[in-house]
Amino acid sequence: MQVQKVDHHELFEQIYNQAPIGIALLAPTGHWMKVNPAFCCMLGYTTEELMLLNYQDLTHPDDCALDSIYERDLFEGKSRELKYEKRYIQKNGDVLWVALHISLARDEITDEPLYFICHAVDISDRKTSEQKLLHSEEMFKLISDNAQEIIYIATFDGICRYCSPSINTLLGYSLEEVVGKNNNAYFHQQDMERISKMDLNTGNLLNIRVRHKDGHYLWFETTYKVIGDSKHEQQILAVGRDITERKKHEEISAEAERIAMIGSWEWDMVNDHISMSDQIFEIFEIDNNKPYKASDIFTFMEPSEEQRLKECIEWVKKGEPLDFEYRHLGTGGNEKYLHLRGLITYDEYHQPIQLNGTLQDITQRKLVEFKLQESVERYTSLKKYNHDAIISFDMNGDIINANPVAVKITGCPVTEMIGTSICKFIGSFNLGLILNSHYEMAEKEINAIQHTDGYETEVLATLAPIIINEKNVGFYLIAKDITEQKKLLVAKETAERMNKAKSEFLAMMSHEIRTPMNGVIGMTDLLLDTPGLSGEQKEYIEIIQRSGDSLLAIINDILDFSKIESGKTDLMDEPFDLRGIVTETVDIVTPMIREKQLDLRLDLDDAIPIPVFGDAYRLKQVLTNIIGNAVKFTLEGSVEIEVKVIGQKHNDVQFQFKVKDTGIGIPAEKREHLFEAFYQLENFMTRKPQGTGLGLAISKKLIELMEGDIWIEESNDPGTTFVFTVSFKTSNIEEINSYDLQQKKNKTDLLRILIAEDNEVNQLVLRRMIEKKGHLVDYVVNGVEAVEAVKRSAYDIVFMDVHMPRLNGFEATKAIKESLQPGACPYIVAVTANAVRGDMDKCLKAGMDAYVSKPIKSESIMQVMEEFYKTKKQKNRL
Repeated sequence: MQVQKVDHHELFEQIYNQAPIGIALLAPTGHWMKVNPAFCCMLGYTTEELMLLNYQDLTHPDDCALDSIYERDLFEGKSRELKYEKRYIQKNGDVLWVALHISLARDEITDEPLYFICHAVDISDRKTSEQKLLHSEEMFKLISDNAQEIIYIATFDGICRYCSPSINTLLGYSLEEVVGKNNNAYFHQQDMERISKMDLNTGNLLNIRVRHKDGHYLWFETTYKVIGDSKHEQQILAVGRDITERKKHEEISAEAERIAMIGSWEWDMVNDHISMSDQIFEIFEIDNNKPYKASDIFTFMEPSEEQRLKECIEWVKKGEPLDFEYRHLGTGGNEKYLHLRGLITYDEYHQPIQLNGTLQDITQRKLVEFKLQESVERYTSLKKYNHDAIISFDMNGDIINANPVAVKITGCPVTEMIGTSICKFIGSFNLGLILNSHYEMAEKEINAIQHTDGYETEVLATLAPIIINEKNVGFYLIAKDITEQKKLLVAKETAERMNKAKSEFLAMMSHEIRTPMNGVIGMTDLLLDTPGLSGEQKEYIEIIQRSGDSLLAIINDILDFSKIESGKTDLMDEPFDLRGIVTETVDIVTPMIREKQLDLRLDLDDAIPIPVFGDAYRLKQVLTNIIGNAVKFTLEGSVEIEVKVIGQKHNDVQFQFKVKDTGIGIPAEKREHLFEAFYQLENFMTRKPQGTGLGLAISKKLIELMEGDIWIEESNDPGTTFVFTVSFKTSNIEEINSYDLQQKKNKTDLLRILIAEDNEVNQLVLRRMIEKKGHLVDYVVNGVEAVEAVKRSAYDIVFMDVHMPRLNGFEATKAIKESLQPGACPYIVAVTANAVRGDMDKCLKAGMDAYVSKPIKSESIMQVMEEFYKTKKQKNRL
């Protein structure tokens, strides 16, 4: 096949003429040498017109300098070709943007510049779009740079893509610290948790807290939008406004509403829509995320209150202000009192369109009002029904009011009293004292109220100021009629004098009887220990001893009852073995039990602690009475004694004693008198009475002093069951062990003892009792000799008779205490014939350490010894 020969010159000519881009040849002088049709069309000139023009004639003035630079580069060979954008001026004066490609054609031999080859592409449309975009960007930058808000673009994972410079002014961060970084840490954690649960595609407003660079948080009201589509990376555009101050004011306002328990509301009466503040939602305890109408609010009210409010609103529509108080029941049934206030707004036709107001929780105020009303009513009732006369008067002495008792005492009705001077009833002098502020003197001087009939009523007066708003505006005169009290007072004083006389008589009789009885019983006690007595002699002595003991028991009962009844009995607080006390008491009645051939059962609780702290003597006295009665009134059968622990709280232990016998029993109608004074059990058996009838009465009072009670247990079994309770203190193991060691030691120590006694018989009795215990004894006959003996020799114990010649026991004790150092003083025991146990005050004030009462028994001596050992041990510890 024959290949057709191509005319290249013609081909390039066709390409040149038909090319869609402008092509031109430019002489080095700047004149157009050749241009294609596309170039002419772009500039709006014909070929002939262009041939007459220089390229600079068509170039935009602002681009001429750029052309010169590029032209020089090509001439100098710095560049073989150039690509750049420039502007031409079209024939019609419009600006044409082109993308220009220029190269320089040179002579192949001489390398001389021949012409420039130019290719031009019209880019005006693109440049117009770029200019618009640039303008938009410049506007955006202008807005962003000067905006008071923060404009922020970030990815969904928190990376900041853009942030406005205002972040530096508002939050203190530079753009370098924010852009390109994850800034989630700057947002409050609670807000981030809230945002993480939100669907950001549905909302457009959010209040969040952002941390300032210095550490504190600011509130921002943020408008946000998701930009981009799901196929590409989506971002969040947010614009945030600083609302910290507004938030602060809102919080202050909300706090003020909360403190005042007041909320604001607005009722759009046309659309029936109610807007309410947060405090109202809290008061009503309702959801704040739903719209409300007036009908909804009415449902929160009781029917009666709802109807009352609707009637009130009808008045409001006519121009009256809304002022409505009502009772409201909350969701939990709690009662509140609310106060509605409001003002109505009308349109141009005077139709109600809006009601604005407040709702206040006035529960506390109402409660105060109720209490005040209650106080007023109570005061009115108190004044009206008071047994004392009450008259109120002002600072001029004019009567304001009075109660019925005052009317009765004065004989003057209230209506006549009001406005008159109170001096009419208390005298001008006393009124003067009151008005001159001598209140205490006036109270003492006002001892009678004048009746209108002329007679007086004796009163005890009290003045109370009437204070209103911290100002004294008057007085209350409270006058108690003491006519009957005066009579009772006279009777009381008479009874006290008689009581005192009785006590003095009993003390005197005690002294006069106990002194000879001490000799009788003491010598009998010693005589029984004398060897060689015949059976008949021993029987006579025992009869004397029993008779003396009976007489002494009667004296003791009478004196004990007298002391207990007058409230002068003091219980001791000493350690003792409770089991031992019970056993000793049983030993006393054992001979009678054997004589009657009765069965004795003794049951002691293993839980009884040793020792306990209390008054062993008084407990033994009670047990002797009750167990002795059980044995005395039981002819056959048994006597059962039970002691057990029934309770313990800290160191207090409560014990129960039960004494049950199979005796004749006690009729039910007699039991109520059983614990009365001078009542004898034998009365209902037509037997001869024995004793004073005070045993059980004394026992009951002593048990009550020991925080217990006594009663007879109901039972169908024969006989009687006495039950009583008492409380004693216990202590720790160390004190218990110390107590046991002391008891053992007390039995071995040899003591040196001085007896100061002027009565020879009593002196002999006491001396023999002590010597039988193995101790050394000296004796003197008066107080002076006692003081001298103690100065000469060291004694452990001094038995000091209270009544002695020259110096009595109190004076001698005082002299001994003053003459010896405390560590050298002996243990001084008062010996008295007119004192009973518990009457120690006078002895202790005189410096004595203990006392025994006559007649003295060996048992009393042993108790003194034990007390001495205990005191001595305490001193050795110190």
